Amino acid sequence: MRAHEAGALHGDIGNRGPAWLRTPVDVNDLVPQLWPRNVARGAGGALQVAGLDVRDLAAEFGTPVYVLDEDDLRARAREFRDAFPDADVYYAGKAFLCRAVVRMIAEEGLFLDVCTGGELATALSAGMEPARIGFHGNNKSVAELTRAVDAGVGRIIVDSFAEIDRLTALARERGVRPKVLVRVTVGVEAHTHEFIATAHEDQKFGFSLAGGAAAAAAFKILDEGVLELRGLHSHIGSQIFDASGFEVSARRVLALQAQIRDARGVELPELDLGGGFGIAYTTQDDPAAPHELAKRLRKIVDGECAAENLAVPHLSIEPGRAIVGPAVFTLYEVGTVKDVDGIRTYVSVDGGMSDNIRTALYDASYSATVANRVSGAEPMLARVVGKHCESGDIVVKDEFLPADVQPGDLVAVPGTGAYCRSMASNYNHVPRPPVVAVRDGRARLIVRRETEDDLLALDVG
Repeated sequence: MRAHEAGALHGDIGNRGPAWLRTPVDVNDLVPQLWPRNVARGAGGALQVAGLDVRDLAAEFGTPVYVLDEDDLRARAREFRDAFPDADVYYAGKAFLCRAVVRMIAEEGLFLDVCTGGELATALSAGMEPARIGFHGNNKSVAELTRAVDAGVGRIIVDSFAEIDRLTALARERGVRPKVLVRVTVGVEAHTHEFIATAHEDQKFGFSLAGGAAAAAAFKILDEGVLELRGLHSHIGSQIFDASGFEVSARRVLALQAQIRDARGVELPELDLGGGFGIAYTTQDDPAAPHELAKRLRKIVDGECAAENLAVPHLSIEPGRAIVGPAVFTLYEVGTVKDVDGIRTYVSVDGGMSDNIRTALYDASYSATVANRVSGAEPMLARVVGKHCESGDIVVKDEFLPADVQPGDLVAVPGTGAYCRSMASNYNHVPRPPVVAVRDGRARLIVRRETEDDLLALDVG
């Protein structure tokens, strides 16, 4: 890779691309692990999802549009549930949440994690059983905690001493005993982007293990006797493929369990190891299947409990991206194709960083394909960019598309179910796209497209 004075986004210039990206034999081929399971090319060459042609979806719902393969999402939820039969599987709602998805994951037997009042409101409005909801967040307000307590949320993951005090006061006032976990910062730096690594010491989440705050928080809750301390919680980051981080995390948090037992004579019955399990965005990613994760995590916990002479606690995990991420692709329409002095070809689509901020924010990599047809043209290394007034408005940094890609073509980007719609914005006053769920040859709108009227309705000036 050549260094570039403008930074990393310009580093792989020309027709080479990153080292992991290989020129395809057939530019029309789909890499199965990147796409929802019910996506394939139809007889006419266009992509189909669950029997529906993407050209018809674009005509009915417009572009950009997030397309959710409902059976794929449900199957991934079941795979985690079945791989962890003796554990509680919490779907991490921050990945993507709407009422339809709440109902899907509830019907498949999963629990649900929320981390704001808005996510809690969505879960409750969709009919999620409050006892099956966990409430995260590093700065929960009194109003949010009050709503959680009054609704009967099943567990609250406390994140600060101030929160313990707020929740204790609420519990005394209402004469209830909320179940809580203490979020522990275990000092493990996951091999992921700095902004999504959440267990090293220098960050906002949880109580430090090394500094003694985690133990102090647990002792405070036990000694006051108002809240019901069920266990400890650890989350080391996101988009993680290496299980070694979980091994170190489990070892340290279970050592704290033993410390609490020795100091207070209490063996906490639960342990939550968080989520962050990676998915395949490109061919360089090789995620583990849920049953493989379950085998590794169970072996780690069993071994560490034996070493500390602890009873094996009831486990919880929190997959979000691993369930919804691969089940969605985003469909765009090409507006312009621009060859910039032989350096790079830019394919501009009708969305961009407002519907997928991850490339700009995390330097994330994605794949793409022309979706409305097959092509006999040679593969051409291209960059798929958006319509926003930012040079960093990049959807796919490097991908081989057919050399005859042209305005009016549809481009599909897989792996966009997690942290795309949920992090979408109205930058440049662009309305956010809809979400369409497809199943058994039928499409239904589950989140409608925003309109300019929606944007102006908030502008009271």
